[in-house]
Parts: sequence; C-alpha cells; structure tokens
Amino acid sequence: MSTAAARTSPGPVPDVAEVFAFAQDEIRSAAAELWPGARVELSSHIPSVTGYVHRIRVGGRELYAKHSFLGMSLVSILHGVAGDWAEVQRAQAVYVQRPDALLVREAAQLRLLADLGRPRVCEVAGLARGVLFTAPVPGPTLAALLLRDPTSTAGLFEAVFTDLHRLHRSRTAQRLAPAGTISERSVAATFQRKFNGISGQTYLTRLGAEQCTEAEQAEVAALLRAVVARLHRMRPTALAPGQAVLTYGDLKPEHLVFPDGPGGRPVLIDPSLLRARASVDAAKLTSRTVLLLASARPGATAAEQIADGLGAFAEQRMRAMAPKAARSWLRELLIVWLMDTVNILTTFLSAPATLPLPPRGRPLVERAVAVCTMTDRISTALGSGLDAHRVWDTALGETKAVAG
Repeated sequence: MSTAAARTSPGPVPDVAEVFAFAQDEIRSAAAELWPGARVELSSHIPSVTGYVHRIRVGGRELYAKHSFLGMSLVSILHGVAGDWAEVQRAQAVYVQRPDALLVREAAQLRLLADLGRPRVCEVAGLARGVLFTAPVPGPTLAALLLRDPTSTAGLFEAVFTDLHRLHRSRTAQRLAPAGTISERSVAATFQRKFNGISGQTYLTRLGAEQCTEAEQAEVAALLRAVVARLHRMRPTALAPGQAVLTYGDLKPEHLVFPDGPGGRPVLIDPSLLRARASVDAAKLTSRTVLLLASARPGATAAEQIADGLGAFAEQRMRAMAPKAARSWLRELLIVWLMDTVNILTTFLSAPATLPLPPRGRPLVERAVAVCTMTDRISTALGSGLDAHRVWDTALGETKAVAG
C-alpha cells in the first residue's frame, strides 16, 4: 500500500513528537530490561525515514538503538497508513511479541552473518521490546572514502563484493529459512507496493506537497509517471529457484564502514537478506552511490572519476560472464537501480515536513527535478530497445551530469 492510500481510521494521524517520545521510552525500557541497574543515557537521534534510531550509552558503553513501528516506514506511520496514534500503539504492543517482527529477523540475520564470517557485520548487543541494540563500528564509511578519494571507487566496490562472494554462493541460501528473509525491503516489491493502481497514481500526484513548490511538484509528478510506467513494463520476470542467491539487500555507502582504512575489509550494518539475483546488491549500491553524488555534488572531476569507477567495477563483474549473461546482468542492474532511486526519492518527497530527514535527504529533495530527469533519460534509453551496454554508457553520462 502506498502512503497515499485512503485511511479508514477516523482519528488524527500520529504526530512526530508523540511517535518519537514513544520510541525513546521503549528504548529506555528495553535497555533497563537487558542491563538491569546500568545507567542509561540517550545521546543523539539519527534521522531516518524508515525506523527510529538513537545513539545510547548504557553503563558507559556506546550503542545504537533501533526501534521499528510495525515493520513500516516512519513516513507511512506519520501519514496514518496504520491508523491513528491509539491504533498504532495497540498494534505495536502485539507486533513486538511476534517471532517474525522486523528487528527480530534483522538480529537473527546479523548473528547468521557473524557465524558465516563474510561479510563482516556489526555486533548485536541485545534485543528486547522490539528494540535492537548494536555496537558502533569506528572508521570511515564508503561514502566518506568515495568523496575523499574518487579514484578509489572501483577498488572499494570490488573489496565490498569480494566479501559478499560467500553470501552470493547458491548453497549459502540454505542457511536462512524463507521466513527469516526481509523480503518486504526488496527493491522490486517496494516499487510495486508504492506504485500499484489508483493509489499509486494518487501517491505520485501528492509527492512534494510539503517539500516542493507547486511548479516543482508538477514537474516531478510528470517525470515520475513516465518513469514508473516504463519500469512497470520492464520489471524482471519472477526468479527461477535455481537463479536466486542470498543478497545483502540494503547496501548503502553510509552503511559500509572501513575500520582498518580503505585497504582493509569493510564492516556492514543493517542487513536485509533476501533471495534474489546477485545483481540486486550491485544495483542497490550503485543507486545509493549516485544519489550520494547528486546530493553532495563533489564537482565535475570527482563525479567523472566516481562514474568511471562504477563503470570499471561493472566491467570487472561481467568479465567472467558469457556475453548474453553479461547483457542480462547489466539490464537487471539498470532496472533495479532506477526502481531503487525512485523508491527512496519518493519516500523523501512524501515525508511530512516535521520529520527530520537524513543528511543527504534534504539536498535530494531540493534537487528532485534533476534526479527525476536523470531517471527519465536512463529509463527512456532502456525502454527503447538499445543494447544494455549502450544504455549503461548513457547512465554513467547522466551520473556525471547530475553530480557535477
């Protein structure tokens, strides 16, 4: 269901202040339950459009605490998709008892990955009352390294995917039961949920109501309607069982940390393991890297170096593939890249003005027309029947343009 879907509840939509206060109380209660007698101090809130995340100090130990309302995004909760505030609280009391609650599965995935050894992941410190506590990972993120040394892009991406190799083996998928995946975070599933039927069209019409000028809102809606229609036609067919592997599912430059510097192995946070083609991980990281560039605007030279690095990384991935398989992989990457970009941009655009956005969120909202124009041009090329390699060249050119 899109966040613009009609509500059946007569009550007012939840308020940001009461939602945040509730989450903070749950974090304090969960910490007290896990570490009785320890001094608990909430330090700083980490803005997010998905869950509520807060830095916390427990008995002198620094941790991150993550709270999820009904496994839904904060944007959906604040738009009243789950009902009014009283309904959300009643549903949440039941939800946190479920064995398949989102953060229960995320904790289990982190433990599975820790047991697997590759990729390296952050440590689970505890789980209670639907709150997941993890240990911080010191060191620069991939985002910081890319902006600091754009020429290292291909090597850094290759380091990440070298560590993902074991996860992407077909037999590794047997380590996680189907119920343990976080399939609701699938890029394709999220895209379908957001842009289904009439409610999806209504959602597009209302985008940016609290974020953009009327002219920008109209231009964004027109561009995205065209992009969404093309992507619906190009959606990959359902996977045959033998084609699926475990993918990390939520690779983002800000969530890849290099504690030993750029020459060391990365540590990953926030897994969303699901069964999909391995191209999904490459697509998600490409999408979020391009959005990083669109928001940071590091300049023409850095933009060109990073885009060229993305190209070199893709060439390295395809080197061992037969030509037909390489074209298929590249086409899948492009489709999922565009879907993910549309998913996250529309979430930012639909967020209530009172919800703090992540650091890169506000610049993306301000550059929504430029980002939508990029997706329009790439999807037009992709839908025209051009060879995937030619479309990829177009996409890299658009990346340089939106970031320069």
